Amino acid sequence: MACLLALPVVSSAQRMEFTHDDTLRGSITPERAWWDLTFYHLNVRVRLTDSTLTGSTTIRYRVLKANTVMQVDLQRPLRITRVEQDGESLSVRQDGNAWFVTLSKVQTPGSKESITVYYSGKPHVAKRPPWDGGMVWKHDKAGHWFIATACQGLGASAWWPCKDHMYDEPDSMAISVTVPEDLTDVSNGRLRRVTTNPDHTRTFDWYVQNPINNYGVNLNIARYEHWEETYSGEKGPLTLNYYVLPEHLDSARVQFQQVPKMLKAFEYWFGPYPFYADGYKLVETPYLGMEHQSSITYGNRFQNGYLGRDLSRTGWGLKWDFIIVHESGHEWFANNITYKDIADMWIHESFTNYSENLFTEYYYGKDAGAQYVVGCRANIRNDRPIIGIYNVNYEGSGDMYYKGGNMLHMIRQLVGDDAKWRQLLRGMNKTFYHQTVTSTQIEQYMIQQTGLNLKPVFDQYLRDVRIPVLEYKLVASGVQYRWTNCIAGFSMPVRVCYNETGPFQQLQPTTQWKTIAAKEVTSLLPDSNYYVNCRRVD
Repeated sequence: MACLLALPVVSSAQRMEFTHDDTLRGSITPERAWWDLTFYHLNVRVRLTDSTLTGSTTIRYRVLKANTVMQVDLQRPLRITRVEQDGESLSVRQDGNAWFVTLSKVQTPGSKESITVYYSGKPHVAKRPPWDGGMVWKHDKAGHWFIATACQGLGASAWWPCKDHMYDEPDSMAISVTVPEDLTDVSNGRLRRVTTNPDHTRTFDWYVQNPINNYGVNLNIARYEHWEETYSGEKGPLTLNYYVLPEHLDSARVQFQQVPKMLKAFEYWFGPYPFYADGYKLVETPYLGMEHQSSITYGNRFQNGYLGRDLSRTGWGLKWDFIIVHESGHEWFANNITYKDIADMWIHESFTNYSENLFTEYYYGKDAGAQYVVGCRANIRNDRPIIGIYNVNYEGSGDMYYKGGNMLHMIRQLVGDDAKWRQLLRGMNKTFYHQTVTSTQIEQYMIQQTGLNLKPVFDQYLRDVRIPVLEYKLVASGVQYRWTNCIAGFSMPVRVCYNETGPFQQLQPTTQWKTIAAKEVTSLLPDSNYYVNCRRVD
């Protein structure tokens, strides 16, 4: 153990410029705010000859206040061909990737209505999925089509028309996908029927009984092999379904044995799996993976670690499959508890990164979990704040993963009661069950449940790039100490030991010098479970 003497450089504020498109995509516009989304039926045909989509989305909604213009989103080069309500064609105006539908029918507050949006065209092709998302058009080793979607940052409107803002989710959803008859589609929820059509295609009808976020909707198309099993969980039997390419069947049957282990650990920490009604699926895809609700996608090559690497450099990350653990952790933090604005994406990624630590702890012990999360600090950049910019579809720094996970690990130290900490995590998933939330809601919940003043911690680690420095100097009366390299008025307890030996004791530093009587002290060392730096000054 040693103090970290190299301090991160505070990045200068970046002047961001956002477009009209960014505002239409990222804000709750007046044309979105007046109606409450209740149901989608996505009906799409995938044409392999020219890589196009044709189909429709039926949108059911409840009128919150009178209005005549509705915003529906669909990204270029796809086009809306027509919109109907009660059989009547409606006028549509395009503004970039937003389409404004003028309704003829009087929209009475409290009434339940629907429109059907028809569309077609070539969807955006993913360049580096899942980070640069869209449609993925690949082939398996036998030359058969291997197709998938991944669109979190880009948005679901990259491949189907929807209300593409995260604040509003449908209560349930139907998904109908038509593909050539030699292929299988796997989407979210439960498979209700497969219909063979006269034109040598098949239609797969899936139904999602729970609320679902837009980017969590997916299609996966291949010549899949399938098997299933049942997991006995906290809420009873949970169906587990697996879909993989034939050439990987044997490897998958071995690797996917980690799924029940994952569920056991996460139900312990977070509470019951949030989507028992829709089951759990793990589906092989031609990209690394994504947290599509009840349809987790997998491309980690049937090996432990992250493509065979340990992101923590401790060895613990090679004990389990990163994609199975991380992407499934998102069922609790992303799909159950979902951000309203992508600026608060840390709610998804910080907690899910931290879930890797908790999984490790569950099976290998508390020290192993701590070593894993602390080891991941080497991946932190401190380039810009973890919280992004609101209302323009702009997420924060990628530090939301490793730095966010370390912040949560540190808050656990501040709580100092593992049973209370576990109940906080379980209570969070119960309190915000199937809801969209803001960072403020999560922060206030944690402050309330812990009884601690965590606001300075959240402001420092989520909204600032600097890592606090415990600065100390040796004086005749003992040791003086304070926090520096931090926000004004920063205050947070920290455990330290003297001379790199002996038991830890807690200090209560602020940004003002404090003195503690201590004899024969030559150094002060913070507990490594606290993500802070330290520095001796003369």
